[in-house]
Amino acid sequence: QVQLVESGGGLVQAGGSLRLSCTTSGFISSDDIMGWFRQAPGKQRDLVATITRGGRTNYSDSVKGRFTISRDNTKNTATLQMNTLKPEDTASYYCYRRRLGVDYWGKGTLVTVSS
Repeated sequence: QVQLVESGGGLVQAGGSLRLSCTTSGFISSDDIMGWFRQAPGKQRDLVATITRGGRTNYSDSVKGRFTISRDNTKNTATLQMNTLKPEDTASYYCYRRRLGVDYWGKGTLVTVSS
């Protein structure tokens, strides 16, 4: 069974940085996509960033220039480097993986940005 485990969430001041990590399992398929989504209280879960097996990335406009997604296919990890954090970035962040046409989700890690 494919599992996703997030780590790295916490409390940070506005303008600061955090680095989230996601560890998964299983061989990487040709269509493998990993990414991060976030959900604030009372709001819909929204895309943050995705990355393909080959390293092609896609970002939400709200995080472009501030966040960077990367992956290591050998270690089965995905990383989200978050810089210049804003209070509106406060949310639960969920790791996502699509493998062989099936979607998988982590349980989430909380990021709180204080003003």
